[in-house]
Amino acid sequence: MTEESSEGAMDAARAALKKHFGYDGFRPGQETLVEAVLSGRDCLGVMPTGAGKSICYQIPGVVLPGLTLVVSPLVSLMGDQVRALLDAGVRGSYLNSTLTPGQQGTVMRRALAGTYDIMYVAPERLADPRFIEFASQANIPLIAIDEAHCVSQWGQDFRPAYLGIGEFIDALPKRPIVAALTATATEKVREDIVSLLGLHEPATVVTGFDRPNLHFAVEQLPSKRKLARIVAYALNHPQDSGIVYCSTRKDVEKVHETLVEAGVKAVRYHAGLSVQERTDSQQAFVLDDAPIMVATNAFGMGIDKSNVRYVIHHNMPGSLEAYYQEAGRAGRDGESSECLLLWNDSDIGTCRFFIEQEVENEALTPEERELVRASQRRLLAAMTGYCLTTRCLRGHILDYFGDESAAECGNCSNCEGSYQALDVTLQARAVMRCVQELRGRFGKSVVADVLHGSRSQRIFEFGLESSRTYGTLPDDSAARIKEIIEILASEGYLQIGEGRYPLVGLGVRAREAAVPEFSLAMKRPPERITRLKGAEGASAAFGAVGSDAPKKAKAAEGLDPMDAELFERLRALRKRIATEATVPPYVVFSDAALRAMCLARPKDEAQFLDVQGVGQKKLERYGEEFLREINA
Repeated sequence: MTEESSEGAMDAARAALKKHFGYDGFRPGQETLVEAVLSGRDCLGVMPTGAGKSICYQIPGVVLPGLTLVVSPLVSLMGDQVRALLDAGVRGSYLNSTLTPGQQGTVMRRALAGTYDIMYVAPERLADPRFIEFASQANIPLIAIDEAHCVSQWGQDFRPAYLGIGEFIDALPKRPIVAALTATATEKVREDIVSLLGLHEPATVVTGFDRPNLHFAVEQLPSKRKLARIVAYALNHPQDSGIVYCSTRKDVEKVHETLVEAGVKAVRYHAGLSVQERTDSQQAFVLDDAPIMVATNAFGMGIDKSNVRYVIHHNMPGSLEAYYQEAGRAGRDGESSECLLLWNDSDIGTCRFFIEQEVENEALTPEERELVRASQRRLLAAMTGYCLTTRCLRGHILDYFGDESAAECGNCSNCEGSYQALDVTLQARAVMRCVQELRGRFGKSVVADVLHGSRSQRIFEFGLESSRTYGTLPDDSAARIKEIIEILASEGYLQIGEGRYPLVGLGVRAREAAVPEFSLAMKRPPERITRLKGAEGASAAFGAVGSDAPKKAKAAEGLDPMDAELFERLRALRKRIATEATVPPYVVFSDAALRAMCLARPKDEAQFLDVQGVGQKKLERYGEEFLREINA
C-alpha cells in the first residue's frame, strides 16, 4: 500500500470512528493497530479491559471491502455485541449455535451477498464443513481473534477450540490479515499467540496497564464481615451497577441470598445454574433491570457493559492477571469506579486446593502438569503479595505487568492510609530461623505454633517443644505469624509447597533476609467495629463505605446539584429508550456521554454532535428526545 493510499485509509477510519462511535480520535494503541491492519499487516494487541480493543477490528471492518470475521468464545454475548454495532450504524451479524440451521443458512447467504461488514463466530464454528465452504467463497479481508490468550495452555482461559484457528486460516483460498487481541498476556502467552495462530511478523502493541479512573482497595476481613461489607456497599450505592465475584458456587448462593434479604435487587451466575437462568440473569444485569450481579469467574469475559461502577471480590482470585481482568470490568467508560478486594487466610487455602484439582488434564504429561502447578503457585504468591503489600496498590499492579508508564500512582486504599504499617522485621527473622531449623518438613500452622510456643498435642508428638526457636514469639498470635509467613513467601524469601498440606521451606531469596538491611512491614488494619444490623448500622460499622445516606450515582459525583438532577433525568430517558428498543442502556449512550451532555448543555443538533460519544447515527436516532430533555 502506498503512503497516499495508507493515509486515505486512515482518513476513512477516523471518519468512521466519528460517524459510528462519536469519537474525535483514537485512544492510545488503537491507531497503531488500525493503521497496521489497513496497511495489510498482522497485529497483536494487548490492551487492558476498557481500553477499546473492539474498535481495533470494528473500524477496519467498516473500512475494508468484504466481510470481517471476529472469532470470539462469547456465544451468549454475540447478540448484544451485534445489536450495539447495528445501533451505531454498522452492518453486523453473528453465527452460532443459538440460531437454527435455517437461520444460519440465511445469515451465510446474506453475507455472501454483501449484506454485512462484520460477523461474529465461535471458534468451534471454524471446524464446521458447512462454514468452511461458506468461508472459502466469501471475501474475507480480516480475521480478528478476540480473547486471543485462550489459544495458550499457559493462559488463564485456555480453550482447545482456539488451536484450530491457525489451520482454518491456512486453508482459506486467500489468506486474510489476522489481528489477535487480548487484555492479559504474559510474554510466554504472547509468544504462543504468535506461533499457534500463525501471525506473520505482527505489529505488536502492548499499551500501558494503568486505569486512572479505578480506585483500588484491599480489606482483610473474616468471612461474616465480608457479607456485611458487601451489603453495606450495595445499600449505599443503589443507583450504581456492580459485580460481586466469588470463588465458589456456594459463596455465590450465600452472597446473593444475603443481598436479596437486605432488599437489594441482585441476580446470580455460575455454571451450576441452567442455561436459561444464566441467560436471564445476564440480560437483567446488562439491561440495568438488576443492578448487581453475583457470580463466579464464569461470568464476565467480553461483557461490554460500560457503566459497571464497582467490582467487589468476595474472595481472593488465584492470580493478579485474573484479578486485574475481573476488576477491570468496572469503569469501562472512563468514569470513576471502585475495585474492592475482600480476603482472608482461608481464601489462600481455597486457591491452593484449586491448583491441585484443576490441572488433572489428561492432555498433559505428568511433567507438564507439574510445570502448570508450579506456574500457578507463582501466580498465587504474586496475588497474595498484592493483598499483603503496604505500598501503593496501583504501583504494585503496574510493576507486576512491567508497566513504567505511570510516574505517580495513588487512588488506592493504601495511599489513603487505610491501615498502619507495622514493622515485623524481628518476627520475620525469627520465622526464617524456624523454617531453616525445621528443614521444610512442616506447614505454616506448625511453624506458627512452634514460634508462638503452643502446647498443642502435635507439637509434643513431633518433639518440637525442644526446638531452639520454640516460643521465640510468645506475644504474636499464630494468625499474625502465619500472615508474616505469607508475606515472606509472596516476596520469595520462603516457598510454600503443593498438596493438601503444603510445607514451608526456604525460598530463592532466603539469603537476603540475613543481611542487615533486610526489613519487613505488614498492614495493621483499624480496630474492628462490632457489626450492627440494618442498612444504617452496616454503613456505620464500615466507615470506608461512606455516610449513612445512600449516595447518588457515582458517575454523577462532582456535578453541581442541577447537573446531577439532569444526569438522573437523562439516565431515566436512556433506560426507557433502551427498554423499547430491547438493547442495553449503555448501547444508547454511556454514562460518560450523559455526563458530558450535562456539562455541555447542548441546545441544538450541531452542539449535540460535538458531545464526546455522540456520532451521526446516534444523533439521528436519539438526538431529538435528548435535546428536548436537556432544554426542558
